[in-house]
Amino acid sequence: MCHLPLNPLKHPAKLLSGPWRQRLFFRLLIVFSHLTAGHAQSLSGTEQLARQYPDSAYRLIKVKLDSVVSQHNELAQGEYLQQIGTLLYHQGSYVQAIDYLLQAQKIFRNANNEQRLASNHNELGTVYYYNEQPERALTQFTEALAYYQQSRNAKGLAQTYANIGHIYEKQQDLKKAYQYQKKALLYSRMANDTASLTKIYENLGSIFEDETRYDSAYAYYQKALLLTQQTHDQIGQIEIINNLGDVFRKTGHYKQGMALSRQALQLSQQKGERYQLSAALRDIAKTYRLLNQPDSAYKYIERSRDLTDEIYAAENNRQITLLQSLFDVERKDSEIAQLNARKQVDLIIIMASCIVLLLLGSLAFVIISRQRLKIRNEQALNQQNQQIFSTQHNLMRAELKNKQLEEENLKGQLELKSKELTSHTLQIIQKNQVLEAIKDDLAAILKDDKRDQKKQLRQLLEKIGQSFDRDKYWDDFRRIFDQVHPYFFEQLAHQFPDLTPTDLRLIALLKMNINSADMATLLGISSDSLRVSRYRLRKKIGLPEGESLSAYIHSFSVQRLPAPENSPV
Repeated sequence: MCHLPLNPLKHPAKLLSGPWRQRLFFRLLIVFSHLTAGHAQSLSGTEQLARQYPDSAYRLIKVKLDSVVSQHNELAQGEYLQQIGTLLYHQGSYVQAIDYLLQAQKIFRNANNEQRLASNHNELGTVYYYNEQPERALTQFTEALAYYQQSRNAKGLAQTYANIGHIYEKQQDLKKAYQYQKKALLYSRMANDTASLTKIYENLGSIFEDETRYDSAYAYYQKALLLTQQTHDQIGQIEIINNLGDVFRKTGHYKQGMALSRQALQLSQQKGERYQLSAALRDIAKTYRLLNQPDSAYKYIERSRDLTDEIYAAENNRQITLLQSLFDVERKDSEIAQLNARKQVDLIIIMASCIVLLLLGSLAFVIISRQRLKIRNEQALNQQNQQIFSTQHNLMRAELKNKQLEEENLKGQLELKSKELTSHTLQIIQKNQVLEAIKDDLAAILKDDKRDQKKQLRQLLEKIGQSFDRDKYWDDFRRIFDQVHPYFFEQLAHQFPDLTPTDLRLIALLKMNINSADMATLLGISSDSLRVSRYRLRKKIGLPEGESLSAYIHSFSVQRLPAPENSPV
C-alpha cells in the first residue's frame, strides 16, 4: 500500500546502554550537533532525533526558539516552530503539531518566503492527513502546489502531486489518484530525485493493486525495488518486498509470496525495523491461512500481535515522555512569565505609590481651590438660573397670549369666510333665480308664431342655459369653500376618483346644508334631475341603502394627503 512520507513512529530506535549520566550526555551532545549543523539539514536532524530522543530534542529546539525570539529573528522563529511541529507529528501528537505548524505558516507568509511556506503547507497537509482531516490536508497540498508551480520547483511539484494523489487514492478516486501520481512521476524525473521517484513508483503500484491490476502493480513495485537497491535503502526495500509478497499472495502464487514475506522478515530482524517485522509476520500468517495451515497462521499472527503491542507500548512511553517535557517547559515558561510579571507589577506599584503620594498633595490643594470656586460658581449659576426661569416664564406667558389671540383671530376669519360663503351662495341662488325667470319668459315668447323672433330668442335662450355652467361664480365658490373646509375636495378625489365636477358641486352644497330647491337652482337643473344626481352620487361612493347622504357628507373624515391634486368643481 502507498503512504505519505513515512511517520518515524514506525521506526523506533534501539535504546542506548550504559550508565544513566553517560546516556544523557551523549543524547544531548547528538541533539545539539544536529541542531547547530545548519538550517538546510535541520528538518532531517529533527526526524532522526524524534525517533530516539524526542524530549531532549524538544527542549533544545525550545532553547533555540527562545533565543531567536529575544533576537526578533522572525524567519528563524518560523523554522524552529516548524521543527517542533514536525517533531510532535513524528511522535503522534497531531493537534499540538498542527498548532506549531500554523504559527510557522503565519511567519513565513508575513515574510513572503514562498519556498518555506510551500514546504510548511506540505508538512501541515501531511499532519492533517494523519489526523484524519483529508479535506484540510488537500487544501494545504493545493496551496503548496500553487507556490511550486509559480517557482517551477520540480522536486516540490513531484512531492506535492504525489501527496494529492495519495489523498484521492484513500478516497477511492483511483482515476484522479493515478493522474496525480503520473504528474508526480514526470516532475520527479525532471528533478532527478531518486527518493521521491522510488516512492512514486510504489504509489503507482499501490493504485494498480487497488484496481486488482496485479501485473502493472508488480511492474511498478519492481521499479521501486530496483531504485532502493541502487541507493542502498534497506528500509525501503523491506516495505516494497512486503508489497510484492502481497501481489503474489493475491494472485494465488502463495509460495512466491511466502518467500518474499520471509525475506522481508529476515531483513526487518537485521535492521531492527519492528513495524516492518510486524507487517511481515502478519503477511506470513495470511499466506498460511490461505494454504489451509491454521496452526502456523495462528502462530505468526500471535507473534505479530505481541510485537504490535510492544511497539505501541514503546510509542506510548515516548509520547508520555515528550508530553511531560512539553508540560514541564510550558510550566517553567509560565512560572518565568509570572515572575517577570510580578517584578514588573512590583516596580509599577512602587512608582505608582510615589506618584500617588505626590498627586495626593497636589490633588488636595486643587480640590480645596476648586471647591471654593465651585461654591462661587454655583451661587452665580443659581442667580443666572433664576433670571433665566423668570425670563422663560414671561416668554411662555407672552407666547400663550399670542396663541390665544391668534386662535381668536382664526375663529373670526373662519366665521367671516363662512358668512362670505353663505352670502356668495345666496347671490348665486338669486342670480340663477333671475336667470330662471328670464328663461321661462323667453320660453313663453317662443311659443308665439312670430317666426322673425324665434331664431334670435332661441340663441338668447341657449346662451342663458350655458351661463349656468360657465359662470365664474363657481370658481369663487370653490376658493372660498377650500378656505372654510381645507383638503375636503382633495380627500374626496383621492378616495373616490370617479366623481365628476358636478358631483363635487352637489357634495359641497350638501356640506353647506342647502335645501333641495336651492340646490336645483344653483346647479341649473330640475328637482327630478337633482334626485337622479343624488342617487348616482350614492352609487359612486358606495353608500348603503337607508343611510343618509347628507349625514355621510358631514361626517366624512378629512386628512391632508402627501401630494394633493386639485379637483375642479
